Amino acid sequence: MSKRSIVERNKKRVRLFKKYKNKHDKLLKIANNKNISPEEQFKARLKLSKIPRNASKVRIRNRCIVTGRGRGVLRKFNLSRIAFRELSSMGQIPGITKSSW
Repeated sequence: MSKRSIVERNKKRVRLFKKYKNKHDKLLKIANNKNISPEEQFKARLKLSKIPRNASKVRIRNRCIVTGRGRGVLRKFNLSRIAFRELSSMGQIPGITKSSW
């Protein structure tokens, strides 16, 4: 089980990312548009730098929704490999069966 503070910090980053996503996309489009004057592009870059760093998508860590583990997380299920194995062996995940041949 991960520390509660680390899991909460990651949740805060997800909230910030969702909050600033539209603003970030609009400013980035302006900053990369070659048809706009360099001054306006520069102003857009300055506004981009004012957005909090934790609102960046690359700062978000995929974490297991059961344990909070940050490594070995299966994206499709949002579960760590350990939690996935335990839940699937108990039959808690629909459609997942242990393979045998």
